Amino acid sequence: MTTAAPLNPTAIHNLSSGERSEATPAASLAAPNAAPTAAPTAPSPATAPSLATAAYPIPRGPVTSTLSFHQSPPDGSAPFNYVEQQPQGQPQRNFDDIKADVEIHDVRGNESHFSLDRNAFQPISAVPPSAEREWADDEHIKAVYYPEVERLLLEHVPGASRVFFFDHTIRRPKDAARAPVLRVHVDQTAAAAEARVRRHLPDEADHLLKSRYRIINVWRPLNGPVASFPLAMADGATVADEDLVSVEHRYPDRTGYTAGVRHNPNQRWHYWSGMTDDERLLLKCFDSDATVGRWGRVPHTAFEDPRTPENAPGRESIEVRTLVFG
Repeated sequence: MTTAAPLNPTAIHNLSSGERSEATPAASLAAPNAAPTAAPTAPSPATAPSLATAAYPIPRGPVTSTLSFHQSPPDGSAPFNYVEQQPQGQPQRNFDDIKADVEIHDVRGNESHFSLDRNAFQPISAVPPSAEREWADDEHIKAVYYPEVERLLLEHVPGASRVFFFDHTIRRPKDAARAPVLRVHVDQTAAAAEARVRRHLPDEADHLLKSRYRIINVWRPLNGPVASFPLAMADGATVADEDLVSVEHRYPDRTGYTAGVRHNPNQRWHYWSGMTDDERLLLKCFDSDATVGRWGRVPHTAFEDPRTPENAPGRESIEVRTLVFG
């Protein structure tokens, strides 16, 4: 069963700082713990031609890149960001970024090692071509692409029985307000996920919250293979609750929350080299299943690959955000 919410522009996606992840009221970050999993074997380093035909080489294998992590206010106050114009005398935000060089491992060739329950992200290959071709009209995307995403989630997410769509974002290099986000973040905090259920499905919320619910984003390129600003994901099994910082996003009529992410050398980072248009990444922002614990959220960010060829096209992508029940 699919339920699609009306697509309203979300102001958080227009932040001047580049952090455009979704935010809803509530701020709890902690989740139950679970047993760690062993890291998969990384594929051998290489820069090889794309699996799809391309006029440029596709960087592959592990790479070191500089990522932007959260740095809390020095006075210990709660981090905040004004989504629209800030009040007179207030800064637009009161926190900063801190850069760290991170080794990012390529999952290409080891896709089956990763799953939503173990790592909070999952690669999916060989997805049939979409009937959506233009990616220009929101209503057409909702009518044509959303049902395809629903089928994908119901097929690949164990136990899923219902999908509710609440947003999507298309990113293109020529659109500054929708350029790739170069800051490590998680789209939702744990309590914010519950608040989103209550916001979108108020009449059913009490019943739905008694069973498992997840927030899962479905990410794909629109002009693959990707060689410019690929997406990096931290293995959820290597991210401590203490690494996450609740960030207030202050709207004129409400306050929402996302999670900033502190750098921790124990985090293990991955990307999927040369993603093509028939590949999808499932990114889990929250999972109410206590047995999964903190595996239920995946920090992620676009990153600059120093090996990107000069003639590589700017990355275009779509990310669809869903509530998955069951």
